[in-house]
Amino acid sequence: MNDDAIGQSALPRVEAIVIGASAGGVEALLKIFTAFPEGFSLPIVVVLHLPEEHRSQLAELFAQRLTLPVKEARDKQTIERGTLYFAVPGYHLSVEQDRSLSLSQEERVHHSRPAIDYLFDSAADAYGPRLAAVLLTGANQDGAQGLAQVKRRGGLSVVQDPAEAQVATMPEAAIALHRPDYILPLHGISRLLVELERIAC
Repeated sequence: MNDDAIGQSALPRVEAIVIGASAGGVEALLKIFTAFPEGFSLPIVVVLHLPEEHRSQLAELFAQRLTLPVKEARDKQTIERGTLYFAVPGYHLSVEQDRSLSLSQEERVHHSRPAIDYLFDSAADAYGPRLAAVLLTGANQDGAQGLAQVKRRGGLSVVQDPAEAQVATMPEAAIALHRPDYILPLHGISRLLVELERIAC
């Protein structure tokens, strides 16, 4: 679907948003989040591929730019409304059935830890049709399987338009594997998430 096809009547009531990105992801996420209104109330959990040898400064970077509370994900942390969580380098991030976060050091997926597939699969199990998952720019195929799993469990699947993505490999892999509910440019993704939040309140 394109940007003009965000039909409000067709949108589900979601309880959480998960987002995956790799190369070009910081800029893409900033474009999406800086368009959110103050008081955005849905929780957002993000896996962004980062080099493991560096301590992530994503939480600090985004906290300076956003009105949303931003946290680095911690093991056994309860997911709170209106909070943005970032995965930490070197650990897979998953969502437990009790809506808490879990960190693990299991094998890499698509050479990545944290892996987007890992987050998406677990969140699909925890939230089912109450989940929206977004896959953005990136240079490998991580996230495609997980996004398909979200759709299988009744959740909403959203892919950045490959024509706009800084690196199109990741969005293209997802589109090749399943038909996402939405293929949108960044401003369209931002509008969609704001509309989902409005419906959820």
